[in-house]
Amino acid sequence: MASQYLMAIDAGTGSVRAVLFDTEGRQISCVQHEWTHLEDPRWPGSMDFDWTTNWKLASDCVRGAIREAGIDASEIAAVSTTCMREGIVLYDKAGREIWACANVDARSTDEVGELIRMNPGLEKEIYLETGETYALGALPRILWVKNKMPEVYEKIAAVGMFNDWLIYRLTGILAVEPSNGSTTGMFSLRTRAWDPSIMEKVGLRPDIFPAAIECGTVAGVVSQQGAADTGLIPGTKVVVGGGDAQLGCVGVGVVDANQAAVFGGSFWQYEFNTAKPDTDEGCRVRVNCHAVPGMWQYEALAFKPGLAMRWYRDAFCQEEIEKAKALGTDPYALMNEKAEKIPAGCYGMMCTFSDVMNFICWKHAAPTFTNFDFDAEKFNKYTFYRAIMENTAMITRGHMDLVYEATGNRPDEVVFAGGASKGGVWCQILSDVLGLPVKVPVVKEATALGAAILAGHGAGIYPDISEAARRLVQWDKVYTPNMENHKVYEEMYGPWREVYRAHLELSDRGLTRYMWIAPGL
Repeated sequence: MASQYLMAIDAGTGSVRAVLFDTEGRQISCVQHEWTHLEDPRWPGSMDFDWTTNWKLASDCVRGAIREAGIDASEIAAVSTTCMREGIVLYDKAGREIWACANVDARSTDEVGELIRMNPGLEKEIYLETGETYALGALPRILWVKNKMPEVYEKIAAVGMFNDWLIYRLTGILAVEPSNGSTTGMFSLRTRAWDPSIMEKVGLRPDIFPAAIECGTVAGVVSQQGAADTGLIPGTKVVVGGGDAQLGCVGVGVVDANQAAVFGGSFWQYEFNTAKPDTDEGCRVRVNCHAVPGMWQYEALAFKPGLAMRWYRDAFCQEEIEKAKALGTDPYALMNEKAEKIPAGCYGMMCTFSDVMNFICWKHAAPTFTNFDFDAEKFNKYTFYRAIMENTAMITRGHMDLVYEATGNRPDEVVFAGGASKGGVWCQILSDVLGLPVKVPVVKEATALGAAILAGHGAGIYPDISEAARRLVQWDKVYTPNMENHKVYEEMYGPWREVYRAHLELSDRGLTRYMWIAPGL
């Protein structure tokens, strides 16, 4: 039998890439292009998505990945797609894109306020069905289009997400899948399909929803136009993929109920699998459809840990940056060596940036370091650096507690992936704070691997998505908790929550600036 390969196209916030895998899950090639989403100067906080330029970039990645692998495109058994969640594309009756925004578009603050005034209890009602609030959903954005661009609103025939848009460009077929569709706030968790009645409740058109197709299903085949654009062979199977976090879970084998993963990057995501489409009565934590049919996920987000680390490195660790250049290593590796020697708890020092998630009233205090004194031996730059790592692990502990309160379940271990998992110190701190084993996978492109697994399922190579994920994932290292350190963190957690509340109150009073606050609050 001829060699078979699987391709994933991944539309991230900052870049698009095409990644080619063999059927054993080994990465063969990857070509990536950065892209930018420009603000429309008329609308502060906007983040427009340029579908013409970005499709050319995506197509070039596909051609490049085939060329880099040195294979014939006919050897590709199937293609699937994944993307940043929350970004949306609007289409007219002719199937042309007429408006699109990227995931962190923040232009609809006025519309969130309008929705709250219209019906103060509706946001909770929507959350209990969809797992979404107004903070990240598509509802305020579509209302914004109606209010600010009525000529565009009148032409809307369909709405879709970016992974669906990639499939549409490849095949000419537009459909939405549950894992990313459920992030819109217009999707029923229980039915894993659109609920048009939500649109009617806020005076929006309920007739703009394409078909909903389950993840891992063949959507269609590469069209003549799709082939001309990308270098793929006409007739190649194109399989419905999913949102980046959900496919990341598939790529690290987190596919069964009560399993959990943490993805550590610019933002940290805590994902907990559940076999029931239930939500949190307090509306504090997000709930999405998993990319595994019949599975759902509680999701809690920590804001900006990776960005905090980058800021700290660039602001205070020039010595390590220069030394790392000379040694051919990563400055974080040099910083970690020092941070590892700081005792758990950083001598009582704490920092605050991201709060434990409260989805219905989501805001974060001004970043601070507190409870240090002027002892340079104890409170040096590596203590502050370690405090950022400890703070992030504390947030994850809070998220685990939130999900436990909603479900009555905790995981027995946590899979840790993403850029933050590359340094052993953060992995160990996470294990110590949670009091659980932390497993780090070998694969670095977990989301793309998840998409490739769905492609393989649609092509008939993997009869079962979950079984394939369990078989293909390989482990780099397992960190077990130091229970003495765990005790320190347990004693520290309650005071840290109180300190955070006090800092958030300062922001509420206008004495300090919020690090971030949801639109309309």
